[in-house]
Amino acid sequence: MIDSLWYGRGAGARIAAALLLPLAVLFGLLTAARRALYRIGWLRSHAVGVPVIVVGNISVGGVGKTPLVVHLVERAQALGLTPGVVSRGYGGAPGKLPLMVTPQTPPAQCGDEPRMVAERTGAAVCVHPDRVAAARRLAEQGVDCIIADDGLQHYRLARDAEIAVVDATRGLGNGWLLPAGPLREPQRRLRSVDVRVVRGGVRPGALTMHVRGEQLIPLCGGKPEQLADWATRKVHAVAGIGNPARFFEGLHLAGLHVTPHAFPDHYGFAEADFDFDDGRPLIMTEKDAVKCSAFAKPNWWVLPVSAVFRATDAQVLEDILRRVCN
Repeated sequence: MIDSLWYGRGAGARIAAALLLPLAVLFGLLTAARRALYRIGWLRSHAVGVPVIVVGNISVGGVGKTPLVVHLVERAQALGLTPGVVSRGYGGAPGKLPLMVTPQTPPAQCGDEPRMVAERTGAAVCVHPDRVAAARRLAEQGVDCIIADDGLQHYRLARDAEIAVVDATRGLGNGWLLPAGPLREPQRRLRSVDVRVVRGGVRPGALTMHVRGEQLIPLCGGKPEQLADWATRKVHAVAGIGNPARFFEGLHLAGLHVTPHAFPDHYGFAEADFDFDDGRPLIMTEKDAVKCSAFAKPNWWVLPVSAVFRATDAQVLEDILRRVCN
């Protein structure tokens, strides 16, 4: 598995990854050339008439971008703004583009994360591989600021602020570029962003973000229950996200006895994937739940999570919203 090469600590993983270094060097040259072309103006970044804040990362895989996007959208709404979100819509087959996403849009069409954001926040969400086209559609819809989900490397879209997220547990792996390591851009790219956010840890000069869930919501409708009240219960846990182990560990730390079921990120679930046949409750992530509601069972639960910051760090993000959007 490629993750074992990128994040493995043994000498074997390092040696195996090193075999891919020639390709990583080529990837780095192409990446540097592309950035240089934008810097000198041979390739153009396009403004869309409203402020844009980009949330992204320099490594592949899940690091907590979407909870941060939701946090920014909710804070913008609390400030009286009308934010919109642009996304590539990974895992979806939208057909006609750009696609405006609603809480009723099938995840198979728009992708799981855009559907979750639309359902969670009520904000306008637009999907297009070309974020410029998506942002222009949102501007036509009357939004007054745009949050770009996973758009750090999409330089065609001009931006007013950049926020980069790093996972404290996995870090930047072996620190090498693709395919020898997990990095899309060199580590020095983090020095050029406006804010660095570290999920689950403390780093000098970076904000600390925790992602927490406290309530379990029944997929078939009904009264929520506190996760803390489920301590010692035996459950199945399903996660088709970038780092499923983090989700399972969170349930374990809450005192649950977890039988984990990890699936690939953005996995398209079918009812047969849940044929556990032992009567135990099933808990899944919010991103996965939007794809499973059509065949959900009464003992299936979703654990929504939110980004949590210290007051001083939350103020930094709010100040960015005020600066960029005023």
